[in-house]
Amino acid sequence: MAVKVSVVVPVYNPGAYIEECLASLLGQSLPPDEYEIVLVDDGSTDATPARLDALAAADPRVRVFHQENSGWSGRPRNVGIAAARGEYVMFVDDDDHLGAEALERMYDYGVAHGADVVVGKMAGRGRGVPVELFRRSHPRATVASAPLIDSLTPHKMFRRAFLDAVGLRFPEGRRRLEDHVFVTEAYLRAANVSVLSDYVCYYHVRRDDAANAGFRRFDPGGYFENLREALDVVERYTEPGPLRDRLFRRWLRVEMVERMRGRRLLALPAGYRRELFREIHQVVVERFGPGVAAGLQPTQRVVAALIAADRPEAVEAFAAWEAGIAPTAVPERVAWEGGVLEVAFSAELAREGEPLTFPPAAGAPPPLDGPPGDLAAAVAWVGADTAARFGGARVDLLLRERAGAAQYFQPVRFTRERVPAGDGGRVRLVLRATAAVDPAALPVAGVWDAFVRVRLGGWTGERRLGPAPVAGRPAPRAALAGGRVVVPYWTAPRADLALDVDRATGRVGLGGIRRADIAVAGVSLRVRLPLRVPAEGAVAALRLTASGAVHDVPAVL
Repeated sequence: MAVKVSVVVPVYNPGAYIEECLASLLGQSLPPDEYEIVLVDDGSTDATPARLDALAAADPRVRVFHQENSGWSGRPRNVGIAAARGEYVMFVDDDDHLGAEALERMYDYGVAHGADVVVGKMAGRGRGVPVELFRRSHPRATVASAPLIDSLTPHKMFRRAFLDAVGLRFPEGRRRLEDHVFVTEAYLRAANVSVLSDYVCYYHVRRDDAANAGFRRFDPGGYFENLREALDVVERYTEPGPLRDRLFRRWLRVEMVERMRGRRLLALPAGYRRELFREIHQVVVERFGPGVAAGLQPTQRVVAALIAADRPEAVEAFAAWEAGIAPTAVPERVAWEGGVLEVAFSAELAREGEPLTFPPAAGAPPPLDGPPGDLAAAVAWVGADTAARFGGARVDLLLRERAGAAQYFQPVRFTRERVPAGDGGRVRLVLRATAAVDPAALPVAGVWDAFVRVRLGGWTGERRLGPAPVAGRPAPRAALAGGRVVVPYWTAPRADLALDVDRATGRVGLGGIRRADIAVAGVSLRVRLPLRVPAEGAVAALRLTASGAVHDVPAVL
């Protein structure tokens, strides 16, 4: 059988963190003779080399290559590409892991759509991953039609023939952002990129010791010199204009402006943040025309303008002002409607616990042709522009599985309301939403936490949905929905909304069953359970354990 997928894993001193990675690779649903695991040891000095050799001796799927330490992941990944025998190459880091069906699903999806690159849905355990890209699947995506540029890590599947045809390999040596250079070129030169969003393929894990390579503090000079190489790739394969500006905007927003905002900036030592500002300012004035910053959100545009004007003190003052801003998410109604849990809530922005207020909409403010004169002017311009753009604000409800961090958007209807604030005609910008949670659509049993995601002005933030609307108010009753036992409840002590799906314990209220609710006749046990069902008289199977044996018996609900 031809090898369908070669999984390439660069390895350097992972210690015990590699075990979950290896277990996920060896446990794939793809038949064992249809994939291989290429482990490239980049000069590890712990017990890892012997561990990998023993694994290779025991499992024919595994091949191991040892080399002297190269300083970063580029060279071991290139060694893996050269050794790969699969139709596709999948890159995995040694402290991350895959979903059990990842290789099979991604390979089938790639073949079905003729993809040179397959991007599988990611989940972050202790670290951020793209969200908007995985709102839905994209069988045929480009950098112009989908937010591909939001995902520049290499943890994707690439057609080997495509990599060879375009001569695409990772930059090598002690450097940063080699993945940005590689992935950006792949996106721009691929015949097709497919994004698979209905299954979590890749789990991006933050180590307990925070020793992931991406979390180490970097030298700003070297970092932004490497970033310029990614910008060079965009210039090489695009023409000047809106698309190039939109792609450049990704680096301006993520790698520059967001590093200069709020608590993230203020947490850095003063000397380091000034050094960081100096390098960012240099890239902005060298490489970005006015069209790049023009597409940013209001707060981001203010920060970008202050960076371009070389005003670090003003950037820090603005960061201190917006450090206290966060979304609120207030549940208003949680109730079963048929087999669907309807969750109604409101969301808005607050600063230090008090709702933000804005001027009533009266058209957009004057263009921001230069930096605001002072903090008061910056805050006023941001408020006016945010109010004018309120028609583009949105709110979402995401359910995030607590153990694995898989997250899924729920269907939501929402309205935008300008609520008088009683302050000189100012208003609060409130989003009122109702989400429909279908338990049958959740892929696995587990505890699912409800998160509200707000995009308003230049702020995109998430927070748990809670606390409960009335102190002590119970959540809706447990229910049999979509063939699953679902228990909505308020967490302790914060009273945020969570759903226990198919793993309920005492929460279903079994302690309240009366003797009169139980009937035994021969080997039959009939129990009236306090579960809500979508239709009167529905019957479900109740699994009971008695004397070590598991029995399926009918349960009358």
